[in-house]
Amino acid sequence: MIRRMLFIVLAICLGSPAIATPIRIKDLVEFDGVRGNDLVGYGLVVGLNGTGDGIRNAPFTEEIMSNILERLGVNVTGEQFRPKNVAAVFVTATLPPFSRAGSQIDITVSAIGDAKSLLGGTLVMTPLNAADGQIYAVAQGTVIAGGATVQGDGAQVTEGVPTSGSIPSGARVEREIEFDFSALTALRLALRSPDFTTAGRIEAAINNSYGRGVARMLDAGTVVLDITATRAPSPAHALQRVENITVEPQRKARVVVDQRSGTIVMGEDVRISRVAVSQGNLTLRIKEEPMVIQPNPFAEGRTVVIPRTTAELQEEPGIGLAEIDEGTSLSEVVAGLNALGVAPRDMIDILKSIKAAGALHAEFVVR
Repeated sequence: MIRRMLFIVLAICLGSPAIATPIRIKDLVEFDGVRGNDLVGYGLVVGLNGTGDGIRNAPFTEEIMSNILERLGVNVTGEQFRPKNVAAVFVTATLPPFSRAGSQIDITVSAIGDAKSLLGGTLVMTPLNAADGQIYAVAQGTVIAGGATVQGDGAQVTEGVPTSGSIPSGARVEREIEFDFSALTALRLALRSPDFTTAGRIEAAINNSYGRGVARMLDAGTVVLDITATRAPSPAHALQRVENITVEPQRKARVVVDQRSGTIVMGEDVRISRVAVSQGNLTLRIKEEPMVIQPNPFAEGRTVVIPRTTAELQEEPGIGLAEIDEGTSLSEVVAGLNALGVAPRDMIDILKSIKAAGALHAEFVVR
């Protein structure tokens, strides 16, 4: 059993009764129409110090390089060139809502060939398209790579990811998204974590702020705001007031376990029914030490290998049989098991077993 693995238990236990922290509506919902749009482009990074694509392994790099040179008036038809300082890349970005022509956005550049590093390279002018096929931005600039590679005759060390980088403000918006926000008469508020209780509280908080019915809950994830009923000069003025109203959200009881790092994250509403738990470890070790026997010099005979096996069976005492009372919070259970010296992997297995027994009243998420 590996006992050196990282063990972190984050328990959000505020006591009973719990006092929730008011959260602004803008941090709980997404406003209909106020969203970003994904952009993607295919371009070329030049100026690399011999760390670019191998043209034979990435023929698309030669194709795009030929296209760029021909657009610049350089005829390369029938020519064969094998530069090592260029790399084909994908360029991705997110067009923020209400972006105007001329504004700049950040972009991410990632190699798609066998380039070893994009450090020090320059992205050549690359158009960025949205899902509708239209060009909304053009990217260009010096790539800031987040890693480095050192290679010798017998070893190679790589730190970070040198084949991916970013260009802050590396793309300029050329086309605006056609959306008349000022003409809206109703606006939907989409909850990031759908919940009927939270949606009802948002509806009540908005109506109390205006003193009349301007919001209506449609389902667990949607609240509709009547812009006309708010009597605001524009939808922007209405949202400016609504998004700063605070609400106490209702969280769902949930336990999240990361088996790789031994992390356990739980909510304050997690409860356990009356249940008994027993846990122990059984370790079996088998060791092979074969012995080679050879005949004396100049004597008749042959070399033989005699197997030698050592088997050991060891059982740790474990925690015995422990009873958990009705309504015990998960934080108290984990604190008790932790005080007994239960290893992180064992604690995760215990929580899984309690969930399988139907005694853990929460959503159990394993990553």
